[in-house]
Amino acid sequence: MSDDILLSLAPVTHDLGGFKVHRTLPHKQRTMVGPFIFFDQMGPAHLSAGQGIDVRPHPHINLSTVTFLFAGAIMHRDSIGSRQRIEPGAVNLMTAGRGITHSERSPADERAEGPHLSGIQTWLAMPRAKEEMAPAFEHTAAGDVPEIDVDGTKVRLIMGEGWGSTSPVTCHSPTLYASIVMPPGSSFEVPTDADERALYLLDGDATVGGSAIERQNLVLLAPDHKPVLKTREGARLMLCGGAPMDGERHVWWNFVSSSRERINEAKRAWRSGEFALPPNDHDEFIPLPEIPMTVSYP
Repeated sequence: MSDDILLSLAPVTHDLGGFKVHRTLPHKQRTMVGPFIFFDQMGPAHLSAGQGIDVRPHPHINLSTVTFLFAGAIMHRDSIGSRQRIEPGAVNLMTAGRGITHSERSPADERAEGPHLSGIQTWLAMPRAKEEMAPAFEHTAAGDVPEIDVDGTKVRLIMGEGWGSTSPVTCHSPTLYASIVMPPGSSFEVPTDADERALYLLDGDATVGGSAIERQNLVLLAPDHKPVLKTREGARLMLCGGAPMDGERHVWWNFVSSSRERINEAKRAWRSGEFALPPNDHDEFIPLPEIPMTVSYP
């Protein structure tokens, strides 16, 4: 393995019926990269006509969710009244703070022909001083997300600063998040703008420091190194990272916090029906699981 690579994290893959989710964070070997504490690749998938994605209302605390699509569309609804369709290239940032619920569903027009779905959803841990802030939601249209041409490589700066540009998406702590599309036969130097950085290969082929990156693996980069990515056939990657978080974080189901007691309180409140549901999607919800799919690692 190249000196540029600290660790390569293989995903846990869940088949959700019609589409797969590849999850690389949290991982037994690493819980966070900068503020990123959850990293999911959704699809790519094409569902049959009449079907759709229906993630029923569910709660979050002490985190932000970031949704970025490559194909398809999702309708977001939340308990503070937001109703927003997200399409490829745009960014949905939902800040849970002291507590929020939301649902994610395929829009009606997508269901008619059979929805496509391909994208990345991440969770970002919040600094302790902001964990209990008021919940919030913001949508940044695709045309407002900076796209930078770096010698033929297309970089969409989802969050943070880099390549002489700044994303308008709110950062609650120092964050770097970008989509990188490399043309065939190209190379690209990864900047050192973040203390912690990781690369994720979605499509194509890529090497870093001469070592091949496996698809659906999250590759942690060595600090202060400027590794050079190379591709033969072309590649689509994600770059994520930022400043180290201010202490460990715990994850249980959809809850993230610096305090296990806070997570236990959120579990109790959800079980007791104390969270508000989205006003335009409140007829059903996901019950608290006995054994969650996502848990933190010591």
